[in-house]
Amino acid sequence: MRRFFNNSSSSKNEHIKIEGTVVLRKASLMDMKDYSASFGDRAAEFLQRNVFFQLVSCDQTDNETGKGKVSPHKAALDWNWPGLGTVVKDTTHKITFEWPADYGTPGAILVKNKHAREFYLKHVCIHLPDQGEVNFLCNSWVYPTWMAKFCSSLSSGRIFFANNSYLPTETPVGLVGWRGEELVKMRGNGTGKREPWDRIYDYDVYNDLGDLQNGKNLERTIIGGSADFPYPRRCRTGRNRLRINHAYEGRKQEWKLAALVSPGFYIPADEKFPQASLSDFRAHFFKAFSKKFISDLVTNLNVVKKHFGNLKEVKSLYSKGLNLPADITISLAKAVVPFQMIKGILDTNDQAVLKFPKPNIINRDDNAWRTDEEFARQTLAGINPMVIKRLERFPPHGNLNPQIYGPQKSSITKEHLLPYLDEMSVEKAIEDKELFILDYYDAYMPYVERINSLPTSRVHASRTIFLFGADGTLRPIAIELCLPPTSVGQGDNRVFTPNYAEEDKGWLWELAKAHVRSNDSGYHQIVNHWLRTHAVVEPFIISTHRNLSKLHPLHKLLVPHFRNTMDINRAARESLINAEGIVEKCFSPGKFGMEISSKAYIDWKFDEQGLPADLKKRGMAVENGAGGLELVIKDYPYAVDGLEIWDALKSWVSEYLSLYYSDDESVESDEEVRAWWKEIREVGHGDKKHEEAGWYKMKSLKDLQEAITTLVWVASAHHAAVNFSQYDYAGFMPNLPSTTRKLVPLKGSDQYSKLLKDPETFFLKTLTDPTTATTTMAVLEILSRHSTDEVYLGQGSTKEWVDDNRVYEAYQKFRRNLLDIEKNIIARNEDSNLKNRCGAVKLPYTLLFPNTSDETKTGGLTFKGIPNSISI
Repeated sequence: MRRFFNNSSSSKNEHIKIEGTVVLRKASLMDMKDYSASFGDRAAEFLQRNVFFQLVSCDQTDNETGKGKVSPHKAALDWNWPGLGTVVKDTTHKITFEWPADYGTPGAILVKNKHAREFYLKHVCIHLPDQGEVNFLCNSWVYPTWMAKFCSSLSSGRIFFANNSYLPTETPVGLVGWRGEELVKMRGNGTGKREPWDRIYDYDVYNDLGDLQNGKNLERTIIGGSADFPYPRRCRTGRNRLRINHAYEGRKQEWKLAALVSPGFYIPADEKFPQASLSDFRAHFFKAFSKKFISDLVTNLNVVKKHFGNLKEVKSLYSKGLNLPADITISLAKAVVPFQMIKGILDTNDQAVLKFPKPNIINRDDNAWRTDEEFARQTLAGINPMVIKRLERFPPHGNLNPQIYGPQKSSITKEHLLPYLDEMSVEKAIEDKELFILDYYDAYMPYVERINSLPTSRVHASRTIFLFGADGTLRPIAIELCLPPTSVGQGDNRVFTPNYAEEDKGWLWELAKAHVRSNDSGYHQIVNHWLRTHAVVEPFIISTHRNLSKLHPLHKLLVPHFRNTMDINRAARESLINAEGIVEKCFSPGKFGMEISSKAYIDWKFDEQGLPADLKKRGMAVENGAGGLELVIKDYPYAVDGLEIWDALKSWVSEYLSLYYSDDESVESDEEVRAWWKEIREVGHGDKKHEEAGWYKMKSLKDLQEAITTLVWVASAHHAAVNFSQYDYAGFMPNLPSTTRKLVPLKGSDQYSKLLKDPETFFLKTLTDPTTATTTMAVLEILSRHSTDEVYLGQGSTKEWVDDNRVYEAYQKFRRNLLDIEKNIIARNEDSNLKNRCGAVKLPYTLLFPNTSDETKTGGLTFKGIPNSISI
C-alpha cells in the first residue's frame, strides 16, 4: 500500500479535501424502470436519508474498537437525478470527503444506505491530492439500513477495501480488525432462514430436489452426507424442513417481503446476476419456457405426433417449426399473448409454433452426422470429449457385483474385432495403442432396470470399441449393449458390428449407435457438465468468501472465476435438476440422474480434474520423459487446444502467486489459506475428505499453484468445452438424442419385423419424441449462449480488481499467450491433414478458442469462447 500522508507532520485539526467518483446501478426489475426504487428514494432524500460514505484509515486505529479510524465526516452521495424514474444502466456520481490528515492513508470505505431500496455499487475511485488515485472495486448490492430489523449487520453499514492485496500477516494495522470482522459476517452462525439481503455463505446437502409436499412420487434421494450418496455441498438456505419428513427442505417460497425482493431460492446477495447478465438470462429463459409451454399445450391438444415421421420433419423445425392447423395456431396465439413479447416464438403465417436456429452439425451437410467417422470424431471433439480412454485390457471388465449384475466380463470377443484389424492380433493392437473404448457399463447398469420401468425411457448400458486408423481418425468396430440378468426376453448382452447383415441394411447398427449416443448425452449432462463443473465448484466459492478476505491476493485471483456460478446453480436446483425438472423429463436417466452423478462422485479426485492428469488417467497421454506429455492420438482437438490453455493458465497462476509467496513456508503459514483449504476438504467436499480423494497437502507453493490452476481450469475451460457446444450438437436430436424409448429389437421378434418394414420410422420412434425434443432444444439453446456482458479469459484489466503493476504486467503476458493460442487454433482448423478438427460435418473445433481478442461482447450462439467462470 502506498502511503500518501505523513502522519507526524500533519496537524490534528488539518483536513484534506478528497474528490471521488462512484459508479452504481439502481435496483431494477427485468431491466424495466422500478418506480418503487425511484420514488421511495426521493422520499428518503427529502427526509435527509441519503447514501453516506466514510473513509477508513489504514494507519490509525480507534482505541475503543481496535479497528482503523473512520472519518467523522459523512460524505453524502449526489444522485443528480436524470429525470423521472430510475435509470437501468450504470450511472456516475461525484462525491467529496473531508479527511483528517493525521489519519494517514485511507484503505477502506464505509457505506450506509439510508434510501428506501438497495442499489448495486460497482466502483469507487478517490483522488488523493498530488498523489494519485485509490480504487475500490465493490460489485455488491448495498441494502438500506432500515432493513436492520431483518438483518442486524445492515445497521453498521458496508465496508469496502481498496484494491490492494495483503497476506494476513502483512495487513496494515488499521485494516486488521475490519478484515476479521468482515469474514465473521460472511460466515453467519449456521442457523436461521437466509433472506435476500443476507451475505452469508454456508453449506448444506441436496435435500431440496424433491417435492414431497406435492406427492410421494416427487420424493427424491438426499444427495450428500452419506457413504451411499456422497456429493459436494450446495449453498445453505435455511428454509423450513417438511413436517412430514424433517430430513427434507421445503421448496415453496413464502409470500412475504423476501419473496417480493428476490423470489426464488436464497443465495448471498453479491452472487446475484449483474443486471445485464440477468436481462440476457431472463429473456432467453423466458423464450425457452414459452416454447416449452406451447409444446406441452399442443401435446395435450393431441395435435403433435408421438414421434417424428421422418428426418425431414426434424429438419423442418429450423425452417418451418411444428406445422399445425391454422385454427389451432390462432388459438395458441391468443392463449399465449404474454409470450409474444419475445420475438420469434409464434409465426402464424406458416403455422410454425416452434422454430429454432439451425445447429451447426447439419449446417453444411445434413447427412454427415450419420457416418461412423463422425460418430467416432465426436468422442474427441464433440459435446463430451472426456470419457473416451485407451483400451488397456481385453476383454473389458465391469466393476459391479457379479451376483447382482451377472458376469462382468464383456461379451465382445476377439472374433468381433479381428475382421477390422488387418491381420493384426488384438493383443498387438492394444500394445500399439490402437484400440479405444467408450464405456458406460458401470455408470448405467445399476440403474438400467429402474430407468426402464419409467414410462418414457428404455436404455441399454453400452460399451463401444474404436480402432485408430492410419489416417489419424477413429472408427467404431464393436458396440455392446447390456441389460441386467433380471431383464426378461432380451437374452444375453449383445454385440453389434459395422459388418451388418443384408437383412436389416445396417439399421440395427444405427440403433446401437443411437443408444450409445443417448448414454453419452445423459452422462454428459449429469456428470461431466453438472457434477464436474457446477456442483464441485460451489463449495470452493462458499469457502473462499468465508475464509479468504477480500484483501487476500488469492481471493482477488479466484473471484472472477466464480462470477454468476451460484446464481445459475440456484436456478438449476429450482427448475433443471429437481424432481420433474427439465433434466429429469428430457434425459434418459430420468429421476435417477442425480443418483447416477452421486455414484460418479465416488470416484472423483481433485488432483485428477486438471487436464494433464485426466488425460494420463484415461491413457490418452503419456509422459515424454522431458516433463511434458505426449498425446496418444495426436489429432485430439480437445486435448491439443486444452493443453495449450492449461499451460497458459498455469504460467499465469504461478507468476501471480509468486508475487505474494516467496517460499513454501509462506504458504504453509498463511492462516486464511489453511482455513480455506481445510473447510473445502472437510466440509464443502466433506464426503471426500480422505487423502485418497486427491487433495493437495497445501504445504508448498507448488501445491498451491497446482490446486489453483486446476480450479480455474474447471471453472473456465472444462466448462466451456462441455457447455457451449450443446445446441450445435444436440440441437439436432438424431445426432445426440437425450432419450431412447425402445430397446434394440431381437431378431425374429415382432419389433424386429416392424423395423424391417419401415426402418426410418422405427428409428425415430426409438428416439426422443417431438415434445421432449423441442423442450430439450429450447433449454440447450439457452445454455449454449454467451451473455452480452460475458468476460472471457484474458479480457478486462487487472486494474479493475487489483492495483499492482507487477500483476498487470503478468496478466498482459497471459493475455498475449492466449492470443497466440487463438492463432494456433485457427491454423490447426485450416490444416486439412488434421481430420478430427472439422470432420465430415465441416464444423471446426473452436470450443477452446479463448475469444480474448473479441471485445464486442455480442453474445449468442458463437460456438467459441472460454468465459472466466461457469456463468450459464
